[in-house]
This record gives sequence, C-alpha cells and structure tokens, in this order.
Amino acid sequence: MLASELETLIDVQAIQRHDPEDRYQTTGVTWRQYLELLDQLGDRPGFRVTYLDGVLEIVAPSLRHEDVKSRIGDLLLLYFLETDTEYYPKGSATFRQLERRGGTEADESYCIGTDKAIPDLAIEVVIPNGGFNRLEVYHRLGVPEVWFWQHDRFSLYHLREETPAAFIPTFGYASISRSELLPHLDMERFAEYVLHPHPLAAAKTFRQHLQENLNRS
Repeated sequence: MLASELETLIDVQAIQRHDPEDRYQTTGVTWRQYLELLDQLGDRPGFRVTYLDGVLEIVAPSLRHEDVKSRIGDLLLLYFLETDTEYYPKGSATFRQLERRGGTEADESYCIGTDKAIPDLAIEVVIPNGGFNRLEVYHRLGVPEVWFWQHDRFSLYHLREETPAAFIPTFGYASISRSELLPHLDMERFAEYVLHPHPLAAAKTFRQHLQENLNRS
C-alpha cells in the first residue's frame, strides 16, 4: 500500500468537509508510507498525525480544540516569562523514532532549560474519546512529561524510567498532581484560567497571580 493508496483510505478532503474533530484510522501502514503521508500533508495545516506499530491515525482539530490549545500556550508563555524559565517552544512539530516504530504531533510541546531533539513536555487537548493510548507513543519517543486536557481539567504524567515495572498500565508514566518541570504552576488554578471566558482578562489575572506567589516565595 503506497501513500496514494493511503489517501484513498483516508480522504483528506472528506476530513475537511465533515466534523473537523473526526478521527480517521487505518492499519497495515509501513514506516515509509507514514513518512510519505507526512510529506503530502506538510502544506495542509490543521492535521495531527500519529503512527504506532503500523497503525496510522489522523485527527483534524475543531475550533474548540484550537482555542484551548492556544490559550494553554499563551498562558504558559506568561509562566516562562515571570519565572525566568528558559524554554524552547516546539509547537506541533512531528517527533518520530524509526527504531521504536512511533511518531506523533502534540498540540503544544516544549524543551525546558536546553534545546533537545525530543521535547521535555508534550501537551494534548483531547476533545473526542478513543484513538491511540498517547502515553504509549510518548514513551516510545522518550518524552519526560505529558499533559492531557480533557473534560475541562488537566491530567499530568511523568516518566519513571527508574521503576518502569511499577507503571506498566501507563507505559512507564506516573500520574502526578503538579508538574515536575514547572513547579510553580498550580494546575487547578491554571485550568481555571484556561476556562475563563475572556482570554485577555485571564492572562492579566494569571500574570498577577504568578507575580504575587513568586514574591511570597
């Protein structure tokens, strides 16, 4: 099955015509076909492509999805500025590992402290249910920390390479309540700012909240 045949199975124009949050998946895809499809989709914005062991999935994010993704990114920029945290934004860049048969594109991703080939933090906005277990893909890539935004809240996971057997169901990740990469971030409060109906007011209030907390510490 060549990349042109993949396009028959996954009609890109059909994705654009229907619900933009729809999820399209097919199996039996080779690594070469995955790379060819990435090349063909390269100039078409708005798609997230994930590959794992021959299974390929395309998601076309909805406006609601992109709104939440942008709000999270905007607020994190304020966090980095106020905490003087060195960061390297990677956005939705494609990260893949041939030898581990996996690749994906987060909604937002960052290297913290130094620039690296694989991001330290990946953030996914999950609107529909189903699809891949994203933790398995991120474990293949070696991403240390992963955040999921789903049902108006964050779920955080940090890779525990030293004790992988203890976290088999979550592919080596431990569920955590606070980010180990961004320790000054109160995730429950952060979620409230993401949900605020007015992005500008949320950004101003979040920045003030950070400044007050940092001054007290």
